[in-house]
Amino acid sequence: MRVIGLMSGTSYDAIDAGAADLDLVGDSLVLRPLGLVSETYDEELRETLTAALPPGTTSMAEVCRLDTRIGRSFAAAAVRADRELCGGRAELVASHGQTVYHWAEEGQVHGTLQLGQPAWIAEATGLPVVADFRPRDIAAGGQGAPLVSLVDLLWLRGRPGTPVALNLGGIANLTAPDGTAFDTGPGCALIDAAARGFSGGRLAYDVDGALAGRGTVHEPLLDRLLEEPYYALPAPKTTGKETFHLGRLRDALSGFGTLPAEDVVATLTMLTARTVADAVRAVGATEVIASGGGTRNPVLMRMLGQRLPGVALRASDELGLPSAAKEAYAFAVLGFLTAHGLPGTVPTATGAQHARVLGSITPGRDGLRLPPPGGRLPVRLVLE
Repeated sequence: MRVIGLMSGTSYDAIDAGAADLDLVGDSLVLRPLGLVSETYDEELRETLTAALPPGTTSMAEVCRLDTRIGRSFAAAAVRADRELCGGRAELVASHGQTVYHWAEEGQVHGTLQLGQPAWIAEATGLPVVADFRPRDIAAGGQGAPLVSLVDLLWLRGRPGTPVALNLGGIANLTAPDGTAFDTGPGCALIDAAARGFSGGRLAYDVDGALAGRGTVHEPLLDRLLEEPYYALPAPKTTGKETFHLGRLRDALSGFGTLPAEDVVATLTMLTARTVADAVRAVGATEVIASGGGTRNPVLMRMLGQRLPGVALRASDELGLPSAAKEAYAFAVLGFLTAHGLPGTVPTATGAQHARVLGSITPGRDGLRLPPPGGRLPVRLVLE
């Protein structure tokens, strides 16, 4: 089955559309990557989305408008991916949507909201769309994240030692081979927020780690940031920009006077490196396979490597899975599993009571024609 996976993460810098041919062969799921295209949000939409996210406030009218406009943007990305990557022969779209709120309190997740109405995608492409992946896991008692853990476990199964998959997006998360998975804390969220804030919106992120590279870690600020209670919560656990946003950073800066922008960004980069490294050591990793936008920040990767002596640190590209496309491919896999009636969660990863088939399906132009049930969940993911 030829599937397009759509993903926009907590950095909301672009919609990634990854296409893949997926087949069940024996006890394996075979993935043949077809490529990735990315569509940036137009600046006005991105600014509106930024203003609506915590700690900002919004209205139901604005939520409706965002749901529609994000849905249309995802539809445009899917149409482009079908044309450029699939030759117009895609069979299914799997859309993560844009997370705008993850309702977590005292270690328990009560709900989540992803915008990007899938009807726009189905109408534009004519294809069935699997969307709203996270709520079913939450309804089953889980955290609703990290959902890519199933793909990580299938992909890394059989690799020697204790390999850990790490995603350095807006929020960082990891998956260990025993099924332990959780958000470690901020990946690039606070770094991005500081870069935008200090540059007056000119910079969307710390390009090539340039700001951090010129700065010095401010140890008292780092100590204050490390007091965040989330870090002490046991796994499974998830978080988001409801916790790690510019308002929290401003609170943390209170009393330190005016610190150089470069020092603040260097400190935030070390915060990410330290909290990720602490989590990696806690699960006894011998190897870290990283993906996500943070892998393109050489200062962050250097700091992380320095805090993990003796642990191999490599990008997922080295294992055949492009770092920039990994999450889009992961949701293509989850959509494929849903279409075949197979569960897309690992209870040990999310804390759910049971594994569940994820998502809701919007029929395509020709109605809903699902493939025959897939039988048993595959035990490994094979890249070809």
